[in-house]
Amino acid sequence: MNIPEDEAEPRVVGGSAGRRSPTRDELRVWRTFTETTDLVKRHIEVELQQASGVSSGDYGVLLALSEQPDHRLRSSPLAEQIGWERSRLSHHLGRMERRALIARERASDDSRGAWVVLTDEGARVFRRASSPHLHSVQRLFVSALTAEQLAALDDAMRALAAQLEGSPTVQQDESTTLRVSTDDTPTA
Repeated sequence: MNIPEDEAEPRVVGGSAGRRSPTRDELRVWRTFTETTDLVKRHIEVELQQASGVSSGDYGVLLALSEQPDHRLRSSPLAEQIGWERSRLSHHLGRMERRALIARERASDDSRGAWVVLTDEGARVFRRASSPHLHSVQRLFVSALTAEQLAALDDAMRALAAQLEGSPTVQQDESTTLRVSTDDTPTA
């Protein structure tokens, strides 16, 4: 990202009094946030795959199902919980079903609907993957930060989540969601 030296102060965008672009320092923080988040996720995903043969997608589905009292969810709430499009989830569930990690059962109250159910094999795989995954999270994330830094990061993430709750979004594709401003100009 090329940011001119003289842009340490905010600029007003498009003549609109309420909108400004980020300062150089704010963009540096943004970039550090996105790049570091991606790096941590990649490291944890690689270690999860190497230690257990489970992908991060598998783990997300297994975790969501394991947290349900009856170990089952409908597809739409499952997709929402793990942050995936339904079509992506459907394809992934097919692969998991072939490996006997989940089963899909028709919903008795809805002829078009189905339940995604954690199988005994899926529960075993999840338990086997959880310990190395949690050790990776501890080593690669938690141990790198002080208790004060963790608390500050928690506060920051909660503020971001609160800002984004109910915010209008537009699905670009299965991996990108852009926030839409009040004048319908997509912003990253």
